[in-house]
Amino acid sequence: MNKPAESAVTGTEPWDKGDAIVLQPDEGESYWQPKPTNGYSIIKVSPKNCRSNHTSFGVQVIAPGGYVREHWHDSHDEILFCFEGSGTFVVDGVAHKAVPGTTMFAGRWTRHKIINDGPGEFKMTWTYLPPGLHNFFAAIGKPRTAGEPAPEPFARPENTLAVEQASGFGPKIGD
Repeated sequence: MNKPAESAVTGTEPWDKGDAIVLQPDEGESYWQPKPTNGYSIIKVSPKNCRSNHTSFGVQVIAPGGYVREHWHDSHDEILFCFEGSGTFVVDGVAHKAVPGTTMFAGRWTRHKIINDGPGEFKMTWTYLPPGLHNFFAAIGKPRTAGEPAPEPFARPENTLAVEQASGFGPKIGD
């Protein structure tokens, strides 16, 4: 985990699993994401860095032309909030434009896909209840340091479906 600046922490240090943490924009574990998403994710809150075991939360940046394949979760709810760029949230087959300020809630068994069909990066936060998505990003991604150039697009690991199932995803339904 990128250690936060000392002034950024409220209460105990996050690596001590305190009750409160404050992370600056590029702080948190970060992972480059494979094709077809590309881009990266920064894990902000998870049971790994705080005492809560009710949620995980982070930022995902999807590269231009990238997308998160259609999927669903069998035991998790997910909240997405677009804060930069433009894209499309496809929920149960219905497309919804996503611009800064757009929120999507996908309860269990709700099919959803996220597409960056805008000209630049599509940036959103994700909240996953109960936690688990942080493990997915770490398992399929490559460690990222803020400010470094993006790697060439890379393939998903061969065990991605097993990682998805361990993280609360339902069986594969799309590319």
